[in-house]
Amino acid sequence: MNPEILEDLTSMRMPFGKYKGLILCDLPEPYLVWFHNKGFPQGKLGMLLHTLYEIKLNGLEYLLKPLRK
Repeated sequence: MNPEILEDLTSMRMPFGKYKGLILCDLPEPYLVWFHNKGFPQGKLGMLLHTLYEIKLNGLEYLLKPLRK
């Protein structure tokens, strides 16, 4: 896995929607499940949200804790 992806998950903010302004890694799992069912956005944001979905689904949030700012 590219470490820049993990860094982006702990620094980028959600640009739209119900959780606008929240750091991506703080998005609740049900919101990510909703995206998984409806379709992730195109581009980098979609890739990051899909990666975060997989991280949370598999209980790997501990990978993000050392990167939190």
